[in-house]
Amino acid sequence: MAGFALVALLAMTAATAQVTSGTTGIDATGNAASEMAACNNGTTQQDRATCMTEVKNANAAKRAGQVDNAGGSFSANALQRCNVLAGVDKVACEARVAGYGNPQGSVAGGGVITEIETVVVPQGATSVTIQPQTKSDTIIVIPAPQ
Repeated sequence: MAGFALVALLAMTAATAQVTSGTTGIDATGNAASEMAACNNGTTQQDRATCMTEVKNANAAKRAGQVDNAGGSFSANALQRCNVLAGVDKVACEARVAGYGNPQGSVAGGGVITEIETVVVPQGATSVTIQPQTKSDTIIVIPAPQ
């Protein structure tokens, strides 16, 4: 039952933990001229040289047909990155991708860290009492491995 609840919880959520473009200074339109202008006026969170290199590389990839920002594949891509993990780590990764947890930090500061507390139900247990051990707003209950 706990396994079904967890799967249902993850399946029902399509939101991803992404940093919105409005907070980064990055122009998400794909327009090279406006992206270069953002690099030149300092509204991005990168130094000018790095920003210009990324704009040039992104536009080269776009011209080569390697970039597709349409179609909503961001969630699928993020979930696919969780596939290298196993067990509790994979479930926690999928929960973070689904938007659960308490994100802290910024891209400019070196990264966004999302805290999620996990509780693994012991083998053979029919119930479990959960006592939070962190300040996280989210606790993921994972059934015992079979």
